[in-house]
Amino acid sequence: MSRRQQIITGIDLGSQSIKVAVGQVYEGESSASSKRPTEEDLHIIGLDEGPSEGISKGIIINIEDTISSITACVEKVEKAIGLPLEYAYVGISGSHVISQESRGVVAISRPEGEIKEEDVGRVLEAAKTVATPANYEILHILPRSYSVDNQPGIIDPVGMTGIRLEVEAQIILGLSNQIKSLTKSFSRVGVGIDELVFTSLATSEAVLDKRQKELGVLVVNLGDTTTSIAVFEEGNVLTAKVLPIGARHITSDIAIGLRIPIDLAEAIKLNFGTSLPNKVNRSEKISFRDLSEVEEGVALRKEMAKIVEARCEEIFKIIDDELGAINRRGKLPAGVVLTGAGARLDGLVETAKKVFKIPASIGTPQGFVSEINKAFDVGYSTAIGLVLWGKREMGSGEKSINFVSNLGSKTKNWLKSLFP
Repeated sequence: MSRRQQIITGIDLGSQSIKVAVGQVYEGESSASSKRPTEEDLHIIGLDEGPSEGISKGIIINIEDTISSITACVEKVEKAIGLPLEYAYVGISGSHVISQESRGVVAISRPEGEIKEEDVGRVLEAAKTVATPANYEILHILPRSYSVDNQPGIIDPVGMTGIRLEVEAQIILGLSNQIKSLTKSFSRVGVGIDELVFTSLATSEAVLDKRQKELGVLVVNLGDTTTSIAVFEEGNVLTAKVLPIGARHITSDIAIGLRIPIDLAEAIKLNFGTSLPNKVNRSEKISFRDLSEVEEGVALRKEMAKIVEARCEEIFKIIDDELGAINRRGKLPAGVVLTGAGARLDGLVETAKKVFKIPASIGTPQGFVSEINKAFDVGYSTAIGLVLWGKREMGSGEKSINFVSNLGSKTKNWLKSLFP
């Protein structure tokens, strides 16, 4: 059976860099026995990044600089793949994004009492009526489970019979002004937004499998100035959050501790950084001259490692406190999965095991094929995850409502016309 080719783009707006991933997927029947796209149906054909200006800790602080940065990166990818990028799944992050629980209840009024898709839509809309903080908008409603006539634990109520349908859901919200700034920026760039996706959820699409989400798992995306986390259990999101601390804080600690410029501290972290001082030879030294033309001096690598260890443990303890708040400290069988550019640091897995007291591993992007080697790098987990999110929407896998998404083509074109 013939299949229709489709392009899916994911754009990850980081504080240090903007990453763009482009996937090519075939819609329709991939084989005689499967109607959904398989892993082999998704090819990552374009991948690039560029410097990020105008964004700090996941928040747009200068729209013009942000527009310039996005434009430059998009144009590089368009040139590489020979195709225009008209729409994209865009990651939204920052500590302004919050999650909270909600419940919705509706009556099934039809005589036979059969629950249909529109009833599920109505109950999710009812869950939306949760008290939303001022100046916030709902990004996602993620259903955990349904109840039909007080019978709990139902995953999909469609086709069942009852008179009362309830849902327990997790709601993800973001600041209205940031959502508007993102929308305006992409309208000016000329790229329509297919959907704004919370980056923690997008990252999870790339680095977690279904079994991990069922057992219970924590995914930690260690970025430059923020760390995104998401906790899953029984396939549901228990909590998702962005913490205002990241890999740059490790660099700053090295700069202060060794009394060196920040650029040299970053070079030392990338070339000699480790969070395991006990595995470093006591006499091993780092020569500044090897990494800088202007700086002289040496430092003991063991002392530098102690600085890195202290900051990594602090970051993980903050995250562990978040697990404690939802009574999941030390109770996630699938452990913690570390990803993001900051996860490249040597020794991070061992440090995570020590702090969280659960298994730990590095999560690399999966669920696609590509001839681009860096597509499998931890730094591209979110960008690849956004493409996978788009692919899942095509296959209509899990049910999720996104309120800042799916703008009709007419609306998108109208928004574009508002800006020169």
